[in-house]
Amino acid sequence: MKNSNWTIDQVPDLSGKIMVVTGGNSGLGYESVKAFAMKGAEVILASRSTEKGEVAKSAILKDFPDGKIKVMQLDLSDLDSVRRLAGKFLDEYEKLDVLMNNAGIMMTPYFKTKDGLEGQFGVNHLGHFALTGLLLDVLLKTPGSRIVNVSSGAHKMGRMDFSDLQFENGRSYSPLKSYGQSKLANLLFTYELQRQLESAHKDSISLAAHPGTTMTNLGRHLEAKLLYKILFPLFKRMSQAQSQGALPQIRASVDPRAKGGEYYGPDGKLEMTGFPVLVQSNAASHNLSDAASLWEESEKLTGVKIDI
Repeated sequence: MKNSNWTIDQVPDLSGKIMVVTGGNSGLGYESVKAFAMKGAEVILASRSTEKGEVAKSAILKDFPDGKIKVMQLDLSDLDSVRRLAGKFLDEYEKLDVLMNNAGIMMTPYFKTKDGLEGQFGVNHLGHFALTGLLLDVLLKTPGSRIVNVSSGAHKMGRMDFSDLQFENGRSYSPLKSYGQSKLANLLFTYELQRQLESAHKDSISLAAHPGTTMTNLGRHLEAKLLYKILFPLFKRMSQAQSQGALPQIRASVDPRAKGGEYYGPDGKLEMTGFPVLVQSNAASHNLSDAASLWEESEKLTGVKIDI
């Protein structure tokens, strides 16, 4: 499926579709909300800050005044907030065509979420695992629905250590090690969810995407570091705009030819920049034993059991 110049112009008409985008107030999420609204979908822009969400909504509607966007509060570091958003959505909607699990944090210092979970793993994986589980019934009732998880090339540096999944008390913690593990978890979850959907003969599908090297605000925790300041000019030259970086996750969400279990990323050298195409994740992301263990641990840590 290597169409090397897939762009926003190839997004089909989305009238009547309902879509949820986490982290929709900035970066890749903002670009995704804008693309979906532009094509006629009703988009729930989920944001930790409703104020920032409303600012983002206003900016999009300035360009696309007919867009349908609703802001809902979602703090992925607080499982009660995840439950509140799911409850609010289910009170107001009877279908969900696309759940885009986009929000994330990158390379943060060690911290714990409100539920005592290691920060990057808690936000990037567990919060989205819980949200997916809480919205799964409505997804399964919606013909052809999709769950799209946004991963990263950094998954290749990740390793699932189930003896110390959360770097207990910061032991052996490094921002990169934690981030890589959380992005690997995104893919393990994507593929295991797809296997279970197929086994249950559901027509909902689970896919993943990564943005390559894209200029967003995710690197804000690195800005004070000397090495980052030295390398930033090089990084900037090698990066693409966030509107381009969002294309893989947009394609995974709407391309009528996309299939469950597929992974999209840029087509350029080392998948750093370019147009969205099918790409391959590493062998660790397809480890069946790790996927099963991660699923079990995720249910235990979030209190959300996913039955398909």
